[in-house]
Amino acid sequence: MATTLDDLPIRDDLRGQSPYGAPQKHVRVQLNVNENTHPVPQDVADDIVESIRQALRTVNRYPDREFTELRHSLAAYLGHGLTAEQLWAANGSNEVLQQLLQAFGGPGRSVLGFPPTYSMHSILASGTGTTWIPAQRDDEFRISPETVVAAVREHQPDIVFLCGPNNPTGTPLSIDTVRAAYDATDGIVMVDEAYAEFMPADVPSAVSLLPGRERLVVSRTMSKAFAFAGARVGYLAADPAVIDAIRLVRLPYHLSALTQAAAVAALRHAPEMLAMVDDIKEQRDRMVTELGAMGYRTYETWSNFVLFGGVADPNAAFEALLDQDVIVRDLGIPNHLRVSAGTEEETTAFLDAMRRVAADQPPVRLDA
Repeated sequence: MATTLDDLPIRDDLRGQSPYGAPQKHVRVQLNVNENTHPVPQDVADDIVESIRQALRTVNRYPDREFTELRHSLAAYLGHGLTAEQLWAANGSNEVLQQLLQAFGGPGRSVLGFPPTYSMHSILASGTGTTWIPAQRDDEFRISPETVVAAVREHQPDIVFLCGPNNPTGTPLSIDTVRAAYDATDGIVMVDEAYAEFMPADVPSAVSLLPGRERLVVSRTMSKAFAFAGARVGYLAADPAVIDAIRLVRLPYHLSALTQAAAVAALRHAPEMLAMVDDIKEQRDRMVTELGAMGYRTYETWSNFVLFGGVADPNAAFEALLDQDVIVRDLGIPNHLRVSAGTEEETTAFLDAMRRVAADQPPVRLDA
């Protein structure tokens, strides 16, 4: 008889939980996990490979535990007068956030979030024994300064997680909401800016609020704009004291020499790597327009994906798209699906497939 989790002495608070996981299906058009579907430019790839080759010559030694060169590179990339002492990196932003929760969360502590939001936020809270407190968003999936302050005052969390642009909705997060959240609590305020590069150029990042706010943390990733999802490099910017706290919980030598070399090389080519962002934004906006013309409800999005509503049967639509070699994401939000912006060819394939779905399953009106 097969052993199950119920047969093991697993932690009680993990019983009944489900691991993170989007369907991993190999189809022609993969637009379900918000990847950058553009390949890394060849000259950049060549430089990365050469940097890794050089790192391999000393791979018998442990890597730089403080990943000094990478932190300097990240500080230079972010700007805003940041120094290397204010940067931290790990194997994807998920590990960065896990370390943050290990340092400032844990049993007897709580983190406030605003679903629907990035599902790993609550999963990481659960994994670190931190109580997850969900709060309501405003209409259009937004969070006003008044709403965040009311939630903080009601729940008195130790940590506040904000996601801007929000995943899975793409919703903008105003700088005023971040400022209001910080002023309303004595705890940590973390802003997940995984999609910051897809924001309008004239919109300030939460990074601009860091001076004088020692409890503010801004998380970023190289997975999206840098097309580095497979490399697993995430990072955060914060007061140096926050970095000191994270050192207490990080595993020794957690960032391999090969990862460090690859990330530093990619950052050397930041302008070229980011050149594809404008194309992705163009395809994103194209999807918003054309899905709206089909009769679907779309929302303002500052990310590399589009959430659209009015889908009569999301699971049926998901399967119908899959039959056409296109995969999107069914997030369990009633009458909604999410699709990542791909290349022009991929976006065209999705939109053509979606028109066929709409012909068989006409869009429905959402309740106001």
